[in-house]
Amino acid sequence: MIRASRAGFVAGILALTACGGSESPLPLVGTLERDRVEITAEAREIILELHVREGDPVAIGQPLATQDDRLARARLSRSLGERRRAAARVAELERGPRAEDIDEARARLAGARARRTGEEAEYRRIESLEQRQLASAGERDAARARRDSAAAEVAQAAAALESLEQGTTAEELDQARADLERAEADVALNRIALERLTLRATRPGVVDSVPYKAGSRPNAGSVVFVILADTAPYARAFVPQPIRALVVPGHPATITVDGVATAFRGRVRHVAAEPVFTPYLALTERDRSRLAYVAEIELLDPSASELPLGLPVEVDLPGLGEDPG
Repeated sequence: MIRASRAGFVAGILALTACGGSESPLPLVGTLERDRVEITAEAREIILELHVREGDPVAIGQPLATQDDRLARARLSRSLGERRRAAARVAELERGPRAEDIDEARARLAGARARRTGEEAEYRRIESLEQRQLASAGERDAARARRDSAAAEVAQAAAALESLEQGTTAEELDQARADLERAEADVALNRIALERLTLRATRPGVVDSVPYKAGSRPNAGSVVFVILADTAPYARAFVPQPIRALVVPGHPATITVDGVATAFRGRVRHVAAEPVFTPYLALTERDRSRLAYVAEIELLDPSASELPLGLPVEVDLPGLGEDPG
């Protein structure tokens, strides 16, 4: 039932175009194209050397150009140093405090206690003299301040010794390990940045365009190479609005190439959702008929891989509007 309705719909379209004196929407017209791969610069660095020229075949991973990598190497060296420092800190915390550090802390505590004892005795002596009016109140206050300072040093030395004797806390170790992970991530990022200063082919094909020359400094994101993939070409054709709803991916096609006697088998692989022409005013019935949608029709015959690009093509869609049943 659906197929019959579809056939009637297309038949009606063709009948209307015939009555109106307009040309049939079939065959579709377009050109022969190939997948284009753009290789962009990752950083704004000078191109030191170009390894390929336009027209050269390239394999996947093949070097295409080399950019100045001195700045990237310096960043990598700095990140490697940060990683070594972070790794040493983790090792230090995992090992815990050294016996020498603990002995030093104990000696510092003993010295602080001895000073506190001396300052306490001095304070009592001056306090006694002040009571007999042989020392001033200012001398007494100064002695008290020295005694309190010595007591604070004892508390500080005791806390430091206790911290060393207890060893590394889990929180300290977690923080150090997090710093190490961040340092390792920085190293990985800088290695990738350094490697990408050697531009490489991401697909096998043929170099179609090289906009920059050796000595140029392209901006980050600028296209430095355009590669035409070595896959079979496809027809880039335009689907008129009246039959857009019927042209779907997978529909069989027959492609005729200008200058080639043999027609090629094909299949619709994609139809754009947006038209290439949208009127500024409201889409009236007349305006809608002028819309066109870009379609890609892949050529299935192996011999099509040798066809040059840019040739005009006509695409017929056998069975469009016919009832297969």
